[in-house]
Amino acid sequence: MSPFYAGAVSALIREFLHRTQRGDGLPDTILTPREEEVLKLIAEGYSAREIAKTLGISAKTVDQHRTNTLQKLGLRDRLALTRYAIRICRIEP
Repeated sequence: MSPFYAGAVSALIREFLHRTQRGDGLPDTILTPREEEVLKLIAEGYSAREIAKTLGISAKTVDQHRTNTLQKLGLRDRLALTRYAIRICRIEP
């Protein structure tokens, strides 16, 4: 099993167990709202520096959100993130 896939599966299991212990249902998404914002902007072609300026965070924080998103979704690069965002209708092709 690839490390990216294993990371995504582990994140889903941890989130499910945590929600079950709290009595919550299944998560709507495994991404945080900020990770979804960063994903959308990456898919629209913005650089880490541009995203950082837009969101008022550092470029390193943008990179961390991108890394977390890649790991959670089991993807490898910006192109795969863009394809994912288009497929789930986060952006128009």
